[in-house]
Amino acid sequence: MVIFESHSERFRKYGRVVNNIDFTPVIEALEKIAIPDGCVEYKPSVKELEEASAKVDLTRLFGGELALETGYCAGQNQLLNAVEYHRSSEINICATDCILLLGSLQDVTDDFHYDTSKIEAFHIRKGTAVELYATTLHYAPCGIEGSKFMVGVVLPAGTNYDLEQDHIDCLADSDSEDKLLTAKNKWLIAHPDAPGEAGHFPGLIGTNIEVDIKKIQLEEI
Repeated sequence: MVIFESHSERFRKYGRVVNNIDFTPVIEALEKIAIPDGCVEYKPSVKELEEASAKVDLTRLFGGELALETGYCAGQNQLLNAVEYHRSSEINICATDCILLLGSLQDVTDDFHYDTSKIEAFHIRKGTAVELYATTLHYAPCGIEGSKFMVGVVLPAGTNYDLEQDHIDCLADSDSEDKLLTAKNKWLIAHPDAPGEAGHFPGLIGTNIEVDIKKIQLEEI
C-alpha cells in the first residue's frame, strides 16, 4: 500500500488543502488538549476550539455564514474499522502528522456494502488543514508508527450529536440508507471485525485495513 501526500493528484477527488485560512490559533488550542492513550476520543464541539475558530472567521470563510462546530478527534489508532460520510464537507486541521484512510461514496453498492480494497491512504502533515468533500468516506485518522494523533474537526453545527429517540425507533428495521444513520448528519458502514462498532451496519467487505508505516511506502515528494 502506498501512502500518498495531500498535494497528490490522487487527493483531488476526495478533498483539497485549505490554503485561504490561517489555522494557527486553532492548532495552538489543539496542542493544549491532552491526547488519550490507547483509544480514540471524539468531541464535536469544544469551547476553546470554537473561540479559536471565531478568531480566524471560519464561519464566513468556510461556512459561507452557515453555523459551524469545531471539535477534535485524537488518540491512537491503526485500523480502518468503519467509514462514515455526511451531507456536507468536513475540515480536518492536523496538529500532528496523521494518515487519513479515504474512499468514495460512489463505490458503495446499492445494498450499502463497500470493498475496503478501494481505500486509499494519505499522509497529512502537521499544520495542514484539508477539506474532505461530502462524497468522501472517512473515519478516525491513524497515527504514524503507532504514535498519537490530534486532529481538529469542523462540521455544520449539530453534526454527530445524538438522534432524536423517535427517529431511532423507526430506523430499527429499515432496509434503506436510514439503517446507516448513527447520529445527526452521520451515515456509517462498519467492519464486522471491529468490536467497537458492534451494532452498526456491518457493510465493509474485505480486510479491516491496518496502517503500519514501517511496512508501507510513502509517496516520494
